[in-house]
Amino acid sequence: MGNRLTYGLDRSRTMKRLQWKRKQASQREQQLFTVLDHISDAQERELLEYLYAYMPLHDLADYDGEYFAAHVRQVLETRKQMSWGATIPDEIFLQYVLPYRVNNENIDNSRAVIYELLADRVRALSMVEAIIETNYWCHEHATYTGTDIRTVSPLTIMRTALGRCGEQSTFTVTALRSIGIPARQCYTPRWAHCDSNHAWVEAWADGKWHYLGACEPEQVLDEGWFRLPAKRAMLVNTRVPADYVGPEEVCSTHDGYTEINLLDRYAATKQLQIQTIDESGQPCVAEVQCQQYNAAEFYPLATLLTDEQGKARLTTGYGDLLLHARTLDGALMCESFVYSEQTSALLQLKSTTTLDQVIQAVGNERSDERTSFTPPSTSTPTYTVDWIVQPPPAPVPEPGPEVSEEDRQLQEQRVREGTAIRTAYEHTFLTAEHIEQYAIHWSLPVERLSIVLHTARGNDKELVAFFEQIEPAQRELALQLLESMRPKDWQDITYATLKDHLDGVLPYVHNLATDSEQQKQQFQRYILCPRIHMEMLAPYRQYLSGRWDIALQQQFRAQPQQLAEQLQQEVTLLNDVDRYSGMATPAGAHRLGVVDSLSRAILFVAAARSLGIAARLEPLHLLPQYAQDGRWYDAYFTDEPSRHSSRGVAEDAANELPVEGGATVEWDSERLADGAELESISNRGYIQIVAEVWDRHNNSHSNNNSDSSNDSNSSNTLPPAYYQDFTLALLNNGMYETLQFPYGDQNVAGRVHEVLPGSYRLTAGTRLRDGSVLGRFTFFEVKPGQRVQVQLELRQANESIPVYAPSISSSLKIKLLENGIAEEGNTDKENINVGTGSEFGTLTQPIVVAWLEPEREPTKHVLREFAELEQSWRGRDEPMLLLLQAQSERALLETNILPPQAIIDDDPALSVLHELSEKLPQILGDQRPVVLIIDRSLRIRFAVQGYKPGTASDLLQVLDQLKIEE
Repeated sequence: MGNRLTYGLDRSRTMKRLQWKRKQASQREQQLFTVLDHISDAQERELLEYLYAYMPLHDLADYDGEYFAAHVRQVLETRKQMSWGATIPDEIFLQYVLPYRVNNENIDNSRAVIYELLADRVRALSMVEAIIETNYWCHEHATYTGTDIRTVSPLTIMRTALGRCGEQSTFTVTALRSIGIPARQCYTPRWAHCDSNHAWVEAWADGKWHYLGACEPEQVLDEGWFRLPAKRAMLVNTRVPADYVGPEEVCSTHDGYTEINLLDRYAATKQLQIQTIDESGQPCVAEVQCQQYNAAEFYPLATLLTDEQGKARLTTGYGDLLLHARTLDGALMCESFVYSEQTSALLQLKSTTTLDQVIQAVGNERSDERTSFTPPSTSTPTYTVDWIVQPPPAPVPEPGPEVSEEDRQLQEQRVREGTAIRTAYEHTFLTAEHIEQYAIHWSLPVERLSIVLHTARGNDKELVAFFEQIEPAQRELALQLLESMRPKDWQDITYATLKDHLDGVLPYVHNLATDSEQQKQQFQRYILCPRIHMEMLAPYRQYLSGRWDIALQQQFRAQPQQLAEQLQQEVTLLNDVDRYSGMATPAGAHRLGVVDSLSRAILFVAAARSLGIAARLEPLHLLPQYAQDGRWYDAYFTDEPSRHSSRGVAEDAANELPVEGGATVEWDSERLADGAELESISNRGYIQIVAEVWDRHNNSHSNNNSDSSNDSNSSNTLPPAYYQDFTLALLNNGMYETLQFPYGDQNVAGRVHEVLPGSYRLTAGTRLRDGSVLGRFTFFEVKPGQRVQVQLELRQANESIPVYAPSISSSLKIKLLENGIAEEGNTDKENINVGTGSEFGTLTQPIVVAWLEPEREPTKHVLREFAELEQSWRGRDEPMLLLLQAQSERALLETNILPPQAIIDDDPALSVLHELSEKLPQILGDQRPVVLIIDRSLRIRFAVQGYKPGTASDLLQVLDQLKIEE
């Protein structure tokens, strides 16, 4: 077809990419590509070839050609059926309607399913009306919940009626594309002013892109609770699975996808010009990560490649960034902060072979001092850098689109109706009574079974079918199989997958009755459990155990390193192709025969477990290991360019939650129930972090260097938590890579952790209420066999507590009296607004007042924080008044996670909030949550409206400061 353009793309380039992909997937040629021989329609064939050319390798591993061909046929038919199909430019259609995948979700036939459910509902509408109506439909099927970072499929979202923002936006984009409307997922990879991130949706209508909150319908487009927070973003991006040649700014180009910068649609921006030079001062090509502080680490918002003149540029916001540059071989490195007023940065890269050289490479434009710390058993020099980073300034509150009272009521009614539809579906899940009956019928413990089936939500019927169809004697083992997984797995795992893993493990359970508790735990966690990392769960035991004859399997069990060597022969290593590594299923990766490092590590662990060998990914560095003679051994692949695996963590890692229920994991040396440990045999070193615990009342630190000194039950102390207060990173190939302790783990400090030798950086930060961060880097080195102690101290600032308003409104005073929070003084409600504090009555202590909207994500964030800080709120006596707009919202409020002192009341039509906003300019409009602290003198001392992660912690700190003040 020559070099002609098809759908705005270079056909010749597409065919070259297709040929390369077919070469990589040659072991699956028949399953993937023979479908092309049976397609007579030229348009259908070209679009399928385009999909093949740009799809991730892991999709070539796990899906067949007929799936992709059916998808193309569905998309083309939808374009014909929907009235707007012919109005969409080909290049927009190609990039934002055709793709079968939105991000890193498990893919399924959701496009066809959703079309059948939704098309007739929107067919007669305009594009704008159809977008709005589709979001109402999505709201009927899903609402927000915090969960782990694995992204489930759109049909799983519908089955469970829950998803985090990354999953909701994936679902909404899929729904819009299902009816032929161009749509894309937009991310701020990390917020600058708080420790989280967010994803939303943009949809194209009549020549223009519009934004909307996924599953959070509004009556108009270009409105959402994230509108004001987005004004403080440093980057908003989306991805196109193509070589993008459109009008929007390209952040970065990669093999198979392009990142596009959308920030100027949301925030004030500047152009940052970057220049990289080598040690001699000459321009050099380098990879530059523009990093944002968030979750106690510096996360790369964008990765740029400088040209031959060493130049690159980025459109970003008016906040601070850390630029980290390295040469492509990792031999030279540089770090430097750039601040809000800067529009250019010069980075001189230097060698980092020794710690002293690392210090020089990260010392550009800093006034640092070198310190040393001498622990009892060794003397290790450390180097510290104190820094402050600031986000873009907070925007002036501004109202959203004007809506009439009639339209506002109609909107509220539609949201209630959508919630009722979703709630009615949730009532079809198994009840406690049903689960108890199953437990009796299957002779299983009710409590354990209830946790699994209740958490499974709409997937409960699949699990019931599994228990029903297996042998009765296998049901206890089947329950243990489920308990070994993450709870989220229960919501989308299939009967076929469960059956494969149950049958595959049966040959290795014969000794369980006589095994020690340690052996049983090792079996459950490292042989029985099918989950290894964040890969899609699928059958693999029967396939992998059937690859090798009995004699070879026996050799692998005797010497598991031989299994690694066998896999190295059978699969080819190919890194840096897909956006996410470790995505292929183990069986799919082996069938394809081409894998990235993390997928091969997962494949080794899966193969080992399939043969009854206890195996895992070493928790901190994700390296494959096997257990033998009570010890952990590394499985080595001789072709690895580095001993440190790529992680492929998704954007939503900033929203990662501690695992509750299901499998539990010890992330340092393996501590089992009886206190025994599996030792690790490797060329490793050891790190112990000596922490400072901050006492808010006494404004002082106390030392913590043992497990027992972390007193998480005290409301006054804050034990340092991983990914909240600090992180630890290893310098690998010129880049710092964060060690993966669990999010929020308060036990990292004090313990001794086995780590790879190398150069490390401890990052500690204290987020202030204005969003800025007081931080410290501590650089040090760990040598093989060496034990290093490192001091962790969280820098503190004495923040004054402002007075936002000298008094509260009369209607709020009445609310306090009605709920028994204030002691009565002047009870004349007609004149209460002119009374002094003493005439009104008194507050014996500060109080918290909050207006909540239980259906919306910002409120759910606050409620989740209350649950996470349950121990800190327990025993406190400050009253908390929570106001809802209507009685109907009470059923949506998870009262079990609220502090015990919480009182719930209604504020019909939000009249109390509206009157208060006249006194408080920080509060504008109806957006909730609105959270206040009122002191004993009835002054407002804390005020937050909308989305601000960390609000619950801020409340505790301000309340404690007020106690000192008063």
